This record gives sequence, C-alpha cells and structure tokens, in this order.
Amino acid sequence: MVSFTALVTALAAVTTAVASPLNAIKQARGIQPGTGQHNGFFYSFWTDGRGSIDYNNGPRGSYTSKWNNVNNWVGGKGWKPGPPKVVGYNGTWNNYNVNSYLSLYGWTTNPLVEYYIVEAYGSYNPSSGATKFRTLETDGGTYDVYRTRRVNQPSILGTSTFDQYWSVRQQKRVGGTITTKNHFDAWTASGLKMGSWDYMIMATEGYQSSGSSNIEIWEVK
Repeated sequence: MVSFTALVTALAAVTTAVASPLNAIKQARGIQPGTGQHNGFFYSFWTDGRGSIDYNNGPRGSYTSKWNNVNNWVGGKGWKPGPPKVVGYNGTWNNYNVNSYLSLYGWTTNPLVEYYIVEAYGSYNPSSGATKFRTLETDGGTYDVYRTRRVNQPSILGTSTFDQYWSVRQQKRVGGTITTKNHFDAWTASGLKMGSWDYMIMATEGYQSSGSSNIEIWEVK
C-alpha cells in the first residue's frame, strides 16, 4: 500500500512538472513592468496593476501590446536620454473607439516635466479642459499645444507634482515622422520650460479600456 505521504509527494512532483512548462509559457507571453535596454533601444513599461497587459519587445525598435480591462498603463520603445530627434514610426494601433493614446512620450528633469506628442487618440481627447497656448504646423499636420498639471502623482522621481506638456495632432495618424525640436521650441516659446532630457519613447497608453498595438520606432538620419 502506498503511504499518504508518498502519495502527496508524488502528486506534488506531477503538479510541479505540469506547472513549470505552463509558467514558462506565461512568462514568454510578456515582460514584467520596468525599464531597460533591448536591441539598441530603451524601453519602458508601466502599469498601475489593474487588468492584464501583454507587452513584448520585438526586433529593433518594435514592440507589441495587448491589454484587457486595465485602469492605466503605458509602454514603448525609444531612447534614454532622448534629446531632439527626427523620429520615424509606423505600425498598427486600432483603438479609436476606446480610451487610448499613441504618442511620442517622455520626461525631463529640473524641471520635472512629462510630455506627449499625441499622434492619435481614441474616445477621449487628452487636451480636454487643458490650458491651450497655440497651434503648431509641422510634419504635415496641425498640433494644439496645451499644458496640464499633475499633483502628487507617479513620476520617474516617485510621487511628485509636475507639469504635462501636450502637442495633440488634429489629423490623427499611425505612421510618419515627428520633428521633436519643433515641438520643444514651440513649448519653450510658449513659456513652457524644458529641463534635462530623460527618456523618450513611442508609447501606447490605455486608460480604463482594452486594446492592442504593434509599433516600431527609429531615428531618421
């Protein structure tokens, strides 16, 4: 007769053998939130922990994302530091009916600023209720320049109060070039001070929504 202890041990071994491959598959589906380097590009992936996000870095400056019932998440690839560049990007982002942005997104320090060059947005215009400064004509489109303020919110320096600068493209697109200096100059001319460059990524962001994207970014020589 097999003892109870031996039976439990055998079942545990079987469970471990089955669970390990499943865990490996689960891990392979997406990386954990954080920052790092991948194929010569910087990446950042952040979530407030609600819902599920499957974020994966791909070849060169590409990444894929799929999210379900999230509260807030943002991720993408780019550079750190992220000084002015002419950026090219393309891919798929079909989230026009949900709350999501496709943006060249980054930070500066001293002052601490979170900035967005929004190429496409879904059901919510992020500039709603913000202070508008001007419009900017660049890269074949018109952008509305805004500022908002975040009070005691997550940042790259922990919980902080900081300004957000926005250039929101009127003609939504997924693919093209972004001359970042034109936006930075327009913000500075509007009295919106920039600081020292931290990271810059082509980001997908989802807020209280479900969606997906497949994006690649590169520097235009």
